[in-house]
Amino acid sequence: MKTFNSVFSGKTVLITGHTGFKGSWLTLWLSLLGAKVVGVSKDIPSTPSNFAVISNDLEIIDMRVDITDTQSICDAMINHQPDFVFHLAAQALVRPSYESPVETFATNAIGTASVLEGLRMLSKPVTAVMITSDKAYDNVEWVWGYRETDRLGGKDPYSASKGMAELAIRSYFESFFDNNESNVRIGITRAGNVIGGGDWAVDRIVPDCMNAWSKGGNVDIRSPNATRPWQHVLEPLSGYLQLAASLSESSDLSGEAYNFGPPAEQSYSVGALIDEMSNYWDLVKWNDVSKNEDHLHEAGLLKLNCDKALFDLNWQPTLNFQETVKMTVEWYKQYFIHINEVKDYSMHDFAISQIEAYAECAKQRGISWVK
Repeated sequence: MKTFNSVFSGKTVLITGHTGFKGSWLTLWLSLLGAKVVGVSKDIPSTPSNFAVISNDLEIIDMRVDITDTQSICDAMINHQPDFVFHLAAQALVRPSYESPVETFATNAIGTASVLEGLRMLSKPVTAVMITSDKAYDNVEWVWGYRETDRLGGKDPYSASKGMAELAIRSYFESFFDNNESNVRIGITRAGNVIGGGDWAVDRIVPDCMNAWSKGGNVDIRSPNATRPWQHVLEPLSGYLQLAASLSESSDLSGEAYNFGPPAEQSYSVGALIDEMSNYWDLVKWNDVSKNEDHLHEAGLLKLNCDKALFDLNWQPTLNFQETVKMTVEWYKQYFIHINEVKDYSMHDFAISQIEAYAECAKQRGISWVK
């Protein structure tokens, strides 16, 4: 396997959803690797925003395009002729999916089809990584991790929309890309619950805690016993990059789906996450509101099996749970120092330092994507 730098340096990479939480981190990482990044997003999805605090120092093409506007997505593909495409644009939250199910289905299913149609318009070699979600699985709360061959589905509109996106990807692959003449190589990824600095989405555990605790307040916790495969945002991103690099070298993996998450036995409850956060943040206060009756459906248990990523891609997670939480809380600490102007500190530089620390940690532990 080549180094990430040798794979992506000088290449044009189109990222949909580049202004979002994961998208902004991927944009920064690829920029560090020397890629020419073309970002496509409808808007900046949150205030505050990780993209907002790092974008002034990024040299990228920053486009505002609705992912459901198929013609504009096709035009962006044709105009910029990307070597790599990472599709992250999505309506990524469960509660808004109940409030606006049609919009969720359109963004996640039709938006994915728009990207696939754009890929179909290209005549040059292109490698695409389509990011869906672990929520795409029909979760019956097995105690073992879901494998890529397990049934897809979902009870809530968000999960169902991700299942629809997977069907669109499979249809385009089988209909247009699964032949020796195709110039498109495509991979699918499903990641576990991602945390990390710069996540400001509404109704998510870490930003809810950070917003409340930074003001000395309490945070309401709906499901403290729910178990999730928590992982730092850089973990799945390393998987996406590894998959793209592997696909660019060989077409054998085209059309395959991969889970990216921590070992199945390292899933932790929401309560355990808060307890661990309290080791790095003072004055942690929270209320258990799990007995309230107005909660939407939420799975109590979710685990992933990532053996396929290890076997096919030589990918494995780098950080343990404690390191994941520490790196996450440290980002927010620096952010609040930054906005309170206690000292002049660049969040762009701090984010780079976290990427570099993560890569060095992987190197020291012999993780295969670091050469």
